[in-house]
Amino acid sequence: MLRRAFSLMLATALCSQPVLAQTASPLVTAQPAPGPAVAPYVTDLSAETAVSRDEKIRLLHEKVKYVFVVFNENRSFDHMFGSFPGANGLYADARGPRDAAHTPGFTQNWTDDRGATHTATPFRIGPDENASVADSVDHSHTGLARKLHVVDGKPTMDQFSAADYARVAKKGNDASITMANQFAQLVMAHVDCDTIPFFWNYANRFALFDNIFATEDTPSTPNAIAMIAGQAGETQWVKHGSAPQPASMGNHKGNLQNVPLVNDPQPFWGSQYDATKEGRQPDSPSESYADGNISVNQTYASLALTLAGRDLEAMLKTDRAPGTDLADIQQDIPFITGRAGNPVDWRWYQEGYNHEPYEAAGVASHVGYVSHHQGPQYFGYIANNPAFAGNLRGMGDFFADMKAGAMPKDGGVFYIRGGYSNVAAMTPPIQNANFPAALTDADKAAIARTKHGDDDHPGYSDHMISEAMAANVINAVAGNPELWAQSAIVITYDESDGFYDHVAPRILSYGPDGLPLARGVRIPLILISPFARAHVVSHAEGDHNAVIETINAIFDLPALSSLPEEKAALMSGEDPSFNGPNGFVQHHLGPRDTNTPETDDLLSGFDPARLAGTRALLPASYAMIDPAVVAALPHYQGKGCAAIGMTPTDQAQGIKAPPPANFNTLPSTLPAYN
Repeated sequence: MLRRAFSLMLATALCSQPVLAQTASPLVTAQPAPGPAVAPYVTDLSAETAVSRDEKIRLLHEKVKYVFVVFNENRSFDHMFGSFPGANGLYADARGPRDAAHTPGFTQNWTDDRGATHTATPFRIGPDENASVADSVDHSHTGLARKLHVVDGKPTMDQFSAADYARVAKKGNDASITMANQFAQLVMAHVDCDTIPFFWNYANRFALFDNIFATEDTPSTPNAIAMIAGQAGETQWVKHGSAPQPASMGNHKGNLQNVPLVNDPQPFWGSQYDATKEGRQPDSPSESYADGNISVNQTYASLALTLAGRDLEAMLKTDRAPGTDLADIQQDIPFITGRAGNPVDWRWYQEGYNHEPYEAAGVASHVGYVSHHQGPQYFGYIANNPAFAGNLRGMGDFFADMKAGAMPKDGGVFYIRGGYSNVAAMTPPIQNANFPAALTDADKAAIARTKHGDDDHPGYSDHMISEAMAANVINAVAGNPELWAQSAIVITYDESDGFYDHVAPRILSYGPDGLPLARGVRIPLILISPFARAHVVSHAEGDHNAVIETINAIFDLPALSSLPEEKAALMSGEDPSFNGPNGFVQHHLGPRDTNTPETDDLLSGFDPARLAGTRALLPASYAMIDPAVVAALPHYQGKGCAAIGMTPTDQAQGIKAPPPANFNTLPSTLPAYN
């Protein structure tokens, strides 16, 4: 498809930015055409005085005390920001428009079981297609590996549609083939500011990162763990191997899923294999706890250890099973305590973990709890240790703690994660009651019943409810002047859900199954802070380790990759016995939160002049969204782009990419319309 030029206004804005010259892009580039609300805060990057990384870290350590991570679910970068101006998206990058021929995987092909050949290219869905409530596509480990389609060590990104077709068409009947063709199209869909205006507004006003990937080429669980550990068990694999571990307790028999984790098993702690009586971790009534769907105990290092600083040894004394929980961190413990670092508070707030405001008084139902998204619960030294387990809390607790001023006075790291429900008691908006056909009352009830989650996971969450959750978090932080003045907020995702993205991840490792392990498909990340650069895109390359690196820098923590046990495992993983396909040497079997060009941090998103105090901080009002607007669904009545003053790149280039004929955004929720 030929790409027309940007509109005159956008082209002029592009040409006015010297950083957008037709050469290799610098690490940070300006977004084009800032609107009147943003322009006063935009600075000339070409005139910026260089500041060393060490100096930037020193300033961050001095100025930032609170890190909030809004950790969402299952969206690729191109699915959310593929038409965002200035980003490396579907139709353009920082240098300007790009044609389909130079966009890997732009055209996807598959042949169905009836012998018909199909083609799909990226297309926009919005309010007319009820885009906020789309179904989930294939994000299994094997499906994602097929979507990457690695050839000669490099992903070609051209099997997204074929993989989704194959997943659904396996039954072989007419209904499954018709549904499979729908999913093969859905995987190529993308949204814009009409569907997610809040996320686009934050990206427009602060720093959007367009080169961050899922740590593991897997579904959610491994990446939820990687958010705090930089890996999903590679260290444990190197030390102990990957043979399935037999487990038996009472009437439960089966194999625990071993490391490295590549699926979505439940945490051992809280499962039927957990013999804990008092202080037991919760399970979820909405999750599968089949005997073969439970994870082995995770025993390698995570941020929970390094954040404890000099108090670590004392905190680990309350572990209920030190012989197993602490077996693989024996050398790490004295290394961390020997640094005598200040302990840093942390909390993981997750929907449904305990009693939530929408429940009647009494015992928590955990109905909103997605237990396989709860990264810390997989580690025995956290979940099986009262000194650490108290850091795990519910979503309602976050807002209660913020309202009561109960956040730690010395700062800390705070993860906020949604789930199957939402504490704001929002109902998903149906913006077009005639798509894909005239919806019946039963159809509307099915959408309301199944799409009211707030972690942005397609299939059970709603995009607008999810961005409302993020907005409520950001409003709570920005509404407290003391917190805002010392904060950094990260909005990011665990993995892509398998939605198409054109940027090939760097292949860093393969698992024992011979499939790519690291990295996975590109994900969104936005940095919000009074110290952030305004209206920029950072092209720093990384994954969840980039978040860990940044936390390390702010709180002066040792890199997980520098800890003795992890460092030794990284070296041992280079042994030929761990080689991947074609003799691929495994240099990255473990955390990689040490700064390198291939694994960068988020420091490029901070403005050195704001950190140094020579430029005014971004005000709290710049980050806040009117609570009445947050609460009103659909946001801006489905006209979000006009409301925030943005023009997506496809519209700016005059590209028409409507959904395919007879397309259904909900092929599994409303199969009658396939």
